[in-house]
Amino acid sequence: MSKALSRPSVSVAGVLLHLLPAVMLFTLFAGVGILHVTSRVLVVDMGYRLSNAEGESRSLTRENDRLKLELATLKAPARLERVAREQLGMAMPKGSAVVSLADERVKGSGTAQARSAAPAVRVAERGTGR
Repeated sequence: MSKALSRPSVSVAGVLLHLLPAVMLFTLFAGVGILHVTSRVLVVDMGYRLSNAEGESRSLTRENDRLKLELATLKAPARLERVAREQLGMAMPKGSAVVSLADERVKGSGTAQARSAAPAVRVAERGTGR
């Protein structure tokens, strides 16, 4: 056998030294890839959360509108009069039974001052605007 076929000795440290840049580059790409995938997953998750929040907002807005309509219906004067008559047994006052107590003020020297006497009593007739 000839000496031409003999191989030079290869050390493990030399091989690792030549592979180190490739390993470092692979690690860098893997880290960047993991960060990219993680960020995309977070963006998609936030999109789902936003969509759910918008749906809940629309639902709450509809509920708020419904409650405003219900409140307006419950506050309607005709309904209140009917409830007062039917459920509470109330009736419209007779003739001059409506009494209005007014705190009349007199004007003196540019300012309003309360009278020292008792407040005036006005009796309103039914159908008048007083």
